[in-house]
Amino acid sequence: MTRVPEVHGFHDPATGAVAYVAADPLAGVCAVFDPVLDYDPRSGRTATHSADRLAAFTRERGWRVEWLIDTHVHADHLSALGHLSGTLGGRTAIGRRVDGVQRAFADIYGLRGFPADGSQFDHLFEDGEVWRLGGIEARAMHTPGHTPACMTHVVGDAAFVGDTLFMPGYGTARCDFPGGGARILWRSIRRILDLPGETRLFVAHDYPAEGRQAEFETTVAAQRDGNVHVRDGLGEEDFVAMRERRDKILELPALMLAALQVNIRGGRLPEPEADGRRYLRIPLNRL
Repeated sequence: MTRVPEVHGFHDPATGAVAYVAADPLAGVCAVFDPVLDYDPRSGRTATHSADRLAAFTRERGWRVEWLIDTHVHADHLSALGHLSGTLGGRTAIGRRVDGVQRAFADIYGLRGFPADGSQFDHLFEDGEVWRLGGIEARAMHTPGHTPACMTHVVGDAAFVGDTLFMPGYGTARCDFPGGGARILWRSIRRILDLPGETRLFVAHDYPAEGRQAEFETTVAAQRDGNVHVRDGLGEEDFVAMRERRDKILELPALMLAALQVNIRGGRLPEPEADGRRYLRIPLNRL
């Protein structure tokens, strides 16, 4: 029988983000996707409660972390890749096209001399690259549109789609970040929806109303049948018009200006200044 991953999601109510642990229990190894570093914008304080909860989970099961993967450079939460690489080990990774995102935002933040080459990560995945999680074969798919560096990782019968798709009732992600685009996103989504219908899809966000539990697992078949933006029968031109119209009225994510300058560094905070303190930069009148 073909082995499939055991998947556990960790929803962060403060940001709506979902981090995942995907494991091959027989091999005793796992990969972590999209972990969250806690950040309070009012006080400027960071914490590691969310990431530590996930780390404790892997330790309780005796799983060795082989990979720490961000599906893309997140704009709505700070990444905990840097923290977890120091506490759990494992290789940090993101898609090869991250260099374009780094160049765009290094300019916005005025980060002169910033190496926009992806070197902040241990590994950069190529489109179509095959990797393994214990005895389970995995494959990286470049699925740009939300950002130019978005990757979907297909691990056995499970696909971690990042922000490319949301749950069927919520639709799809915005496309108005530098290098994004609605037409690009549509074509990326079609690649995902061409996977077998029983493929489990794990999305990177859910924003449940009060009284509803977070939901973050669906299937290709459910998306093709019921996604409000891209279900079967809806066409590319209608999607592009809808997505561009919606994106024009969306506000920027609340944590974007803090998150991106950390996340392009592989989830690491800026280096301390001469006074020994770390500082975030807020570009004025750039966005």
